[in-house]
Amino acid sequence: MKLVLLGTSGYHPNDRRQTACLMLPELGVVFDAGTAMYRVSDYLSTDTLDVYLSHAHLDHVMGLTFMFDILSDTSLEKVIVHGETEKLKALREHLFTEMLFPVDPPFEMRPLQPKYTLADGGVLTHFPLRHPGGSVGYRIDWPDRSLAYVTDTVAAPDVDYIEHIRGADLLVHECFFDDTEPAQAELTGHSCITPVAQVAKAAEVGRLVLVHINPVLVNDSDLPLATAQKIFPKTEIGTDFMVLDF
Repeated sequence: MKLVLLGTSGYHPNDRRQTACLMLPELGVVFDAGTAMYRVSDYLSTDTLDVYLSHAHLDHVMGLTFMFDILSDTSLEKVIVHGETEKLKALREHLFTEMLFPVDPPFEMRPLQPKYTLADGGVLTHFPLRHPGGSVGYRIDWPDRSLAYVTDTVAAPDVDYIEHIRGADLLVHECFFDDTEPAQAELTGHSCITPVAQVAKAAEVGRLVLVHINPVLVNDSDLPLATAQKIFPKTEIGTDFMVLDF
């Protein structure tokens, strides 16, 4: 199975990264629809697309407005956007208000269900995260592997969602701050690097990939990867177009 990181920035894009969007091309599954959403058309191999939203902040949903172009370049028959009911309501009333987007978007919105069985038998579930306005994380379990996606939340060594990601072979987790801004992380509902590594260690995951990187960082070296690797050695920084085999 391949997971493609199409967008790995948080808040806004920069010259190196677009905002949050991850894709499982073999299944036609996308997590979040940030500014990297336009890249989905280059990886499509299915005739349906399911987009699972973590929440409704703009850096995770504005790519939904690109869907007409995505559809024009593909043979997609159906696109479904899944999200919490109140988040979908906010999208309809605000992002897709006629004053901002004058035509109906070319997809169906459906309230998030407790569990989904994917085309290859994988089971997708979600769990709550602490973030202003609320967010959810996702996990997919197959008989021989598992994946967890956690973004826009405050990591801590004893955070509740550890039990939801325990033993995942691959954990893709946000890391917006280094360890110098814990107060700002708490205020904005984001994570510092040491607590993220502590979460990975406590959950006994197989591999940790950091995303939702602060866009003002000039280079990846500005995020102290070595700090995380001392706690959880199998940590790496995700980049746009990175393909993760798991």
